[in-house]
Amino acid sequence: MTGLVARIEAATPPGRDRAVDALRALAILGVVGGHWLVTALVADSGTVRGASPLTAMPHLTPVSWLFQTLAVFFLVGGMVAAGSWASARKRGVPYGRWVGGRLARLFRPLAAVLVVWTLAAAAMLAAGVGESTVRALGKLVWSPLWFLLVFAVLTALTPLVARLHPLWPLVVVLHVDLVRLGLGGPHELGRINVVAGWLVPYCLGALVARGGLRGRTSRWALLLGGATAAAALVLWAGYPASMVGVPGGRMSNLDPPSLAAVAFGLAQCGAALLLLGPLRGPTAWAVVAVVNLAAMTVFLWHQTAMIVVTTTALLLADGPLPGLHTVPDGAGWVVARLLWLPVFALALLGCWAVFRSYEQGGRRGGGGSLVVRESAPERKGRARRA
Repeated sequence: MTGLVARIEAATPPGRDRAVDALRALAILGVVGGHWLVTALVADSGTVRGASPLTAMPHLTPVSWLFQTLAVFFLVGGMVAAGSWASARKRGVPYGRWVGGRLARLFRPLAAVLVVWTLAAAAMLAAGVGESTVRALGKLVWSPLWFLLVFAVLTALTPLVARLHPLWPLVVVLHVDLVRLGLGGPHELGRINVVAGWLVPYCLGALVARGGLRGRTSRWALLLGGATAAAALVLWAGYPASMVGVPGGRMSNLDPPSLAAVAFGLAQCGAALLLLGPLRGPTAWAVVAVVNLAAMTVFLWHQTAMIVVTTTALLLADGPLPGLHTVPDGAGWVVARLLWLPVFALALLGCWAVFRSYEQGGRRGGGGSLVVRESAPERKGRARRA
């Protein structure tokens, strides 16, 4: 382990912003951990259906506050894309080549998921697996992928939104919720928030990239102000306390993003910006670098890993196993699910070993080497310092 840490440390370009990479890794791991904890597959009368422990155990709602970290992902996305586009403009890189490269890195690993799950669904249906079971499994894989489309749109719009103040999309979210929830407007109006809601942290990241919110006072104000606003909206405006969707719930804070979810995201962004300083150090960076080299692979395949473990155990066991196939309705299920998490992680490690090359452009490091990728601006900066 000491040797691995030293190799990764030596391979890291001096200009690499390790703290930003650490925030991205935390955001991805938060989403993965949240999905594994609040998603269950219940085996019932020969079929498999999805369920959530939040339905029967609403006191677990604080789990959604810890693991719903999409706002941090969009914050980092805005910081990185805005900086990358500014550098590309200085170097005379045309917009088409810039956005094409970024979107290719985003969607290249997605192609493998599409192919594998199309074939898997066809094979299950041909083997006589019920349509409801295939639909339940497919939904677990496809439903988290909506954010990739939103992220791709915001990435493509970076030249237009990089200097947009986050207050403007926040005002849009406020008025959309006022009309659709307060005045009984059409539910379809909420689709505007799918872009506007996540544009808030994305623009916040772009603001940070161009030098804004440098002081700790402004970051603490963002954290405390966002948390206070979210709490007020939940307590007095009727928004759900859960920051993820709950089956059977009156409404979802994520589908589409609500004002409460956006306010909570601002609090998360404030906390993330306060952590930029402490998130450094060789050992911590080694973990971050490994996660970042496979961030998209981890995100795209984490639900598949859980499904593989669940279905394999269902085929091999004599009956439903606690925390894996049983109804998530009590503390016993929670304890059992926590014990299954390392098994999910091992299955995800297997998925990473098989599919990581798609994220790295089909290139594997020779001899098992682990290389931290260096961007053109980082190479330029390193050459100038040398």
